[in-house]
Amino acid sequence: MNKDLLHTDIQEFISTHINSDTSLLMLKGIPFKTVDPKLIIEQIEAKKRCEKKLPSWFNTENIYFPNKLNIEQTSSETTAEYKANLISGNTIIDLTGGFGVDAYYFSKQVNKVTHCEINTKLSELVQHNFDVLKASNITCLNENGIEALKRLNQPFDWIYIDPSRRDQSKQKVFLLADCEPNIETHQNLFLHYAKNVMIKTSPLLDLTATLLDLAYVREIHVVALNNEVKELLWVLERNYEGKVIIKTVNLQKNHSQHFEFTIGEEPEALVKYSKPLTYLYEPNSAILKSGGFNSVSAILNLNKLHKHSHLYTSEALLEFPGRRFKIEKILPFNKKIFSKEKITKANITTRNFPLSVQDIRKKLKVKDGGTTYLFFTTTYDEAKIVLVCSKI
Repeated sequence: MNKDLLHTDIQEFISTHINSDTSLLMLKGIPFKTVDPKLIIEQIEAKKRCEKKLPSWFNTENIYFPNKLNIEQTSSETTAEYKANLISGNTIIDLTGGFGVDAYYFSKQVNKVTHCEINTKLSELVQHNFDVLKASNITCLNENGIEALKRLNQPFDWIYIDPSRRDQSKQKVFLLADCEPNIETHQNLFLHYAKNVMIKTSPLLDLTATLLDLAYVREIHVVALNNEVKELLWVLERNYEGKVIIKTVNLQKNHSQHFEFTIGEEPEALVKYSKPLTYLYEPNSAILKSGGFNSVSAILNLNKLHKHSHLYTSEALLEFPGRRFKIEKILPFNKKIFSKEKITKANITTRNFPLSVQDIRKKLKVKDGGTTYLFFTTTYDEAKIVLVCSKI
């Protein structure tokens, strides 16, 4: 960590050129002799990536940023705050601390946080940033989290771990067995030292398959940000033998959507099917990832169009964790019939339909955009239809 980088004139240069073309900056030359120009460029690029993802870091003076890869891999502040609200108690240890965003938000909920990071330079700059951010209840340990847990040999209220999803060749991986550290190998160790364990994993993991690899799972949180699933959180509780609850959340700026169900009851949930009624509902991405399609129908009292369509309908307008539409027209999928509607511009979605959006646009000559929404889908009696909708 080069502390010369924190000099006022260099920090001002970084802030002034936050939106500059860094390639041109290098060509023009960086006017400082005490710091490698490449390091200043790295700071500009890394800070720029934090503008929306980590505004607290972006807007705080004298923050020292790591390389771009660390920023890409870290949690956003929004998802970190969500995680922090799931925990309570006096102590938590973050075994794979990284840039420390999760640990910082844990420090707002828990009295004492231990941040483990094996990379010496990263651990040093994270400690510096915690000092700048006045997070005085976080202790930074520059060591392997597993080894730190064994060395400290003390109980914690929570253990948090976000295993690295890069192999030795720096290629992306997502299966638990391919991540480092191996969660399956160490889960008994975690539960020995903490009653509660939270594991963050890739959203690509299959929920049912992963449940076979983990013991004592109490909750699975499917976390989406602006309708893009960002992470899965697995909450383990020592000796837990109850039902596994899946909690889905779509975090949005002004309003977050929540839906939960019990994984064991999903196959038995009562589903009602019908043709399209007055309103149409499209689940958000967190629900689609969770697989709780029967539970949506049963819990929210909505009819489903088809077993595999994952679209819902009702006569009265209801609250819903996803998008809601008013059905203006129901058309059979027929080019001649559709052409009479004179729809040349629309937003198209397909659900359980044999053609892709691109094929439909080409076949029906419909451009993207506008205020009309078209859903191409299949009903429970296998009819192919087009729903002409307006968004609510």
